[in-house]
Amino acid sequence: MISDFMLGIMALKQESQNPPEYENRLREKRQALGLSQKQLADLAGITRQAVSAVEANQYSPATSVALHLARALRCRVDDLFSIKSGGEVVEGELMGSLPDGAGPLRAQLTQIGDRLLVRPLDGVGELMSLRATADGLIIAASPKNKRVKVKLLKDRETVRRKIVVAGCDPAMFLAAEHLRKHDKDNLVPCLMGNSIALGALKRGEVHAAGVHLADERSGVWNRPDLQRSLRDMDCMAVTFAHWEEGLIVRHGNPKRIREVADLTRPNVRLVNREKGSGARRLLDRQLQTAGIPTARVKGYGDEVLSHLEVASRVKVGLADAGVGVRSAAAICGLDFIPMQRERYDLIIPKAHYENLPGLRTLLDTIVSKPFREELEALGGYDTRESGKVVEMTP
Repeated sequence: MISDFMLGIMALKQESQNPPEYENRLREKRQALGLSQKQLADLAGITRQAVSAVEANQYSPATSVALHLARALRCRVDDLFSIKSGGEVVEGELMGSLPDGAGPLRAQLTQIGDRLLVRPLDGVGELMSLRATADGLIIAASPKNKRVKVKLLKDRETVRRKIVVAGCDPAMFLAAEHLRKHDKDNLVPCLMGNSIALGALKRGEVHAAGVHLADERSGVWNRPDLQRSLRDMDCMAVTFAHWEEGLIVRHGNPKRIREVADLTRPNVRLVNREKGSGARRLLDRQLQTAGIPTARVKGYGDEVLSHLEVASRVKVGLADAGVGVRSAAAICGLDFIPMQRERYDLIIPKAHYENLPGLRTLLDTIVSKPFREELEALGGYDTRESGKVVEMTP
């Protein structure tokens, strides 16, 4: 009896303080069929003690035992045992800050190398907060060392497969939807400008960064600047798409804005992007070329962190114009005045590319015909060079 018991059960005993990492529905299934532990044991060819120990979570069933139990109960193994979808408490690094006196907070988790990063979803804006599904709830925090404890709402494997891409292109949300249709990997866009995105990549807080750093008409793509920014990081650059950037104005363009010189009119208010963003650089170059001091532009100091935020400000009437991409204007039903065509690249550390299948799946997605057709339908995108590896050396 003892030998049968040991052969039927894995040798590793569950510690009482560490509950099993799987859902156990054996007792529930057995009782639903009106079977005693002895009757089930006889049907499965194991001992009653084995059935009792498994039901009590004292031991984890070996594969052969689980199969025999499922056959005896006329169900699948998954109906008896499955990986827990949540409930585990983990500790990670806090990205950002927590509001004072808050209870449990929704959070996204990202596994980057050996680090588990925790991003609160409160305070990130309605777009990110409502579109994002929380991976867990922050239940405790240590402000001094920026560590938090999180109760998982998803299993660890789902967290490990998540790909986080920083950048300002709203089309990354579209890429995430296409990726989700065909793969278990989950793409999480983090909307931020060029400089902030590259900074997050260098600090190891994201898996990839999207950048648009130069004027295509000049033929100079600021590759030396990019190289200096990344320093010794071994990265690859892949073209996501070419896009149009320009002035986003209200529907019908009631104030007849045609060029940057019109931004100096007393009845025109600008919404600007943050310093270091591609849109801010474009505006500053245009103002400098026209000989216009920034002090003459009302709203120049009013900054937001994404193209969609620019479009939203214009949409609700808080601004008359702002620099952004055509797709953001189209999404919000606004008019657009093109200023230049740019290339938007994804900067990916080669170590992440080699170790994360989800990044390779992302690149397959952006060159797929369905994604390219839908992206171009947004307006202002040219996908003929999507997926092309760009030389990063000066």
